[in-house]
Amino acid sequence: MKKFNGFLEEKVMPIAARIAGQRHLQALRDGIILTMPLIIVGSLFLILANLPIPGYPEWMTEIFGDKWVDKLSYPVGVSFDIMALIATFGIAYRLAEKYDIDALSSGAIAVSAFLLTTPYQIPFTPEGASEAILVAGGIPISLMGSKGLFVGMLIAMLSTEIYRWIVQKNIVFNMPDGVPPAVSKSFIALIPGFAVIGLIWIVRLLIELTPFESMHNLINVILGTPLSILGGSLGGSLIAETVQMLLWSCGLHGASIVGGVMSPIWYSAMDENRLAFQAGEALPNVFTTQFFDIWVNTGGSGATLTLVIVMLFRARSKQMKQLGKLAIGPAVFNINEPIIFGMPIVMNPMLLIPFMISPLLIMISTFIGMSTGLVAKPAGIAVPWTMPPIISGYLATGGKISGAVMQMINLLISLAVYYPFFRMWDIQKNQEETELKNVTAEAENQQAKI
Repeated sequence: MKKFNGFLEEKVMPIAARIAGQRHLQALRDGIILTMPLIIVGSLFLILANLPIPGYPEWMTEIFGDKWVDKLSYPVGVSFDIMALIATFGIAYRLAEKYDIDALSSGAIAVSAFLLTTPYQIPFTPEGASEAILVAGGIPISLMGSKGLFVGMLIAMLSTEIYRWIVQKNIVFNMPDGVPPAVSKSFIALIPGFAVIGLIWIVRLLIELTPFESMHNLINVILGTPLSILGGSLGGSLIAETVQMLLWSCGLHGASIVGGVMSPIWYSAMDENRLAFQAGEALPNVFTTQFFDIWVNTGGSGATLTLVIVMLFRARSKQMKQLGKLAIGPAVFNINEPIIFGMPIVMNPMLLIPFMISPLLIMISTFIGMSTGLVAKPAGIAVPWTMPPIISGYLATGGKISGAVMQMINLLISLAVYYPFFRMWDIQKNQEETELKNVTAEAENQQAKI
């Protein structure tokens, strides 16, 4: 155990700490989180448009007419379909904050640069034609959503780095002291804004001369496709989950760090499933944001809900019983920091073993269930990660009971993995308490004799 702890402290923790402190990953994570409130609101309307209740469609048709589904989908479009636009602003804003420069100007310039990379085309079907063609005339909404997420990420970071470099070199218009701060900041942003827009404009003109035609096509081929294959595969997802658990084992927030890298992939997969769900088509992806939040990490990272339940009802040591009472409330809502740091699981080889094995086995079982069709895939509905299990599995699959059943199976898997290790830990703690009690009693007897 000492050797394992030494390995974590000397080898893993320094690397993990550097990754956790990397400002671009932090900005990426925090910027994408900015889209979550909108996506959750859109998901509520998506659920309302697809409630699996007998007679519900007919009842809605009688009240709102034949177009009631389209009308309920309006908020879905203005939330999911501008995901990349919001993320671009959010990432640039958060990265600018890390550099202590004007975040608002940085976000605005990044959005403008992102739109500059986007070919303004809309689908048009000529009279008598069977297929639509693309013609100039408007911003393609599809590229404002998940399809434009990778481009938005890169543009946000590139434009902010250019903005930061120019401001730090003081190549700006400095206004007199009496000028209002808002006006002064807008003038400071003039030269950096011109540099960013000018550079992106030149890059766009050069890319248009290539077979890729647009930056979106170029980025999706070079970056998006390989990352999507990695994040959309069982092997790649197992690696991501293992890294996450290793980071937690060092006391770092593994979900946030890994999520900063993998979230764009899983968000894109989620939106693809959402579009297929709305169209009534087969869902293409298993690995989405909801797959990990709802099925793999039940009770929090490491799938620790069953560990808390066992602690609450089967613990012999007073320490474990008390911790179980304190942790059960947060655990139901998938918050498990009290267990990770209070038990502790961090730097504890005896509990790190089930902590790492449990989510990997759950991931494999859930993947088998969903890929074989026995369990419904995530429907692209952004159920909040704090939603209690069983309910969340039902909602995330668009009202399929198999999603809830899979969660119950995963709880049993987690229980089987954690129980023997917990028994050993509980016995150890109980022995420590007994020894302490005996030592205290002996000390009191000695004091009484004196």
